[in-house]
Amino acid sequence: MDALCLDSNSSLFRLILAPLVSGSALLKAQSLTPRVRMGDQEHVSLIKASTNGKYRLSIPVKRIANASAVTTASQYFVDSYYTALNQRRNTIASFYMAPAAMPGTNLPSISFNGTQIPTAAAMQTLFEQQIPQSHYEVQCYDCHVVNPNYVVEGSHISPAKTGKNMTILVAVSGYVKYGKPKEAQPRAFSESFLLVPNPAAITGQQRMKNVKEWVIQTQTFRIVV
Repeated sequence: MDALCLDSNSSLFRLILAPLVSGSALLKAQSLTPRVRMGDQEHVSLIKASTNGKYRLSIPVKRIANASAVTTASQYFVDSYYTALNQRRNTIASFYMAPAAMPGTNLPSISFNGTQIPTAAAMQTLFEQQIPQSHYEVQCYDCHVVNPNYVVEGSHISPAKTGKNMTILVAVSGYVKYGKPKEAQPRAFSESFLLVPNPAAITGQQRMKNVKEWVIQTQTFRIVV
């Protein structure tokens, strides 16, 4: 296991912590602060704040390759993508792979709450013109390397240890409000992305500042509550 996110109300959370704390303390405990820890460490630590102090749970995790690169790329993507949805909707299309990168395919593939969005530009237009003001709050995410040696046409394969040619699966969950923040009700969402190396970043075709190193190839978003 590379990353772990447990909610204080989950059966798994109670199963693990029940032998360690009293029932009354667990019932009085505040919500678990969402945490994601990845890296080449041997353990993931979760801190549980409660009225009776703090509970620390250390769970062994498997050592993974390119851990630093995976963590950095995923964290940057999650932070910047949801900031764009909330505040910079005119940049949304730039998070997706260009169709020219894989001609003859229907990529990027974007599914938004059961509706297939044909292009990255259409996704941006949807948010700019139809979806009301939004506030996405990520509670936790998990990320894994899918392919460590993804080949981008016109580029060479970098050494696997650099992590520059890997594709990354990112699973995100959290809450979103559509409309005025004080009036809108939070809705739980679940979303997954397959990120691939950006050909412009690898081949150097575009010498643009802040060019994204990974872009979205496939995306599935769903309101779950």
